Amino acid sequence: MNNIINIIAIVIVALIVVFGTANYIKKLKKGGDCCPEHEEGTKSIKVKDRDKSHYPYEAKLAIDGMSCENCVRNVENALNALDGTWASVSLEDNMATVLLKDKPDIEKLSKAVSDAGYLVLKRKSSY
Repeated sequence: MNNIINIIAIVIVALIVVFGTANYIKKLKKGGDCCPEHEEGTKSIKVKDRDKSHYPYEAKLAIDGMSCENCVRNVENALNALDGTWASVSLEDNMATVLLKDKPDIEKLSKAVSDAGYLVLKRKSSY
């Protein structure tokens, strides 16, 4: 009788480990609970004017709180939604590079990132 109880307990523990590991791997691939968008196929906001010569100004923002490609897409979308901007975000560097048609309004850029749920650590613009 004890052997049957032990076997059942071992099977239950094994199932918990297998399902827990599978769930953890799934969260790693999709970004876990780090940002609001975890659905595959979240659309990126595309910049209509992709001629870099139309963007004479540049701003760089160091961003905290990004941990997956969905986070990158959220930050890019927040910045690209602003008129006259073209943003590229690097998860590896935790950095957003924003090309602008007009002189950078760093506060406006920072607010867009903050409103998306991320923290701007450092800001720099060049013109």
